[in-house]
Amino acid sequence: CEEAKMVNIRRATVEDLLEMQACNLECLPENYQMKYYFYHILSWPQLLYVAEDSNKKIVGYVLAKMEEEAQESHGHITSLAVLRSHRKLGLATRLMRAAENDMVECFDSEYVSLHVRKSNRAAVHLYSETLGFKVHDIEKKYYADDEDAYDMRKDLKTHPRKRKNKGEAALVEQLEEQVSQLEKMTVKVTADAEAAAAAAEEDEGTGKEGGVDQYAESKDGGDGSKKAKKKKK
Repeated sequence: CEEAKMVNIRRATVEDLLEMQACNLECLPENYQMKYYFYHILSWPQLLYVAEDSNKKIVGYVLAKMEEEAQESHGHITSLAVLRSHRKLGLATRLMRAAENDMVECFDSEYVSLHVRKSNRAAVHLYSETLGFKVHDIEKKYYADDEDAYDMRKDLKTHPRKRKNKGEAALVEQLEEQVSQLEKMTVKVTADAEAAAAAAEEDEGTGKEGGVDQYAESKDGGDGSKKAKKKKK
């Protein structure tokens, strides 16, 4: 979609916070004071992304953080929103994946979690069907209006940008290069061998490799031995 291509996904800056908050107020019932946005961008500047249209307007954002006191390093999506005018363009997916990538690259996150209202079918579908999240638990009366929330999680241990996976990927790439070199050598050796065999067959057909001796034998009587000439008395 051309409209989606015209929307740029980039890291948020402090100058974007007011527009992010405005987007949040327009899209979601869960709202935050400005100091909460500042807390996120000062603590985890790598994990805040915005969707910016061709007019430099913020049309979506993701607000994320790391759970530092947890036993296992993991990220958490605090808030995700896209203006109604720009939905169904894949922007939420692009924002989420950008945040996930940096959770892994910058903090070596083991998984990412989020909360979503049980009644928000569109969001649950996005997280489970498109982004690969699974319901880990149900938190009763999680929201201010007492609605339950799904505690959803996505495993990042096999993420291609995970540090240990990067090392494995590099090793696989090295092995593939070695295999490629061996294949090239095999092809060359096979070609050389075939060329040598063809040359040998050609030599046999033109009388080389013994052909000269055989020709000489036929001139000398056909029995392979030269007849001695009798001396005249």
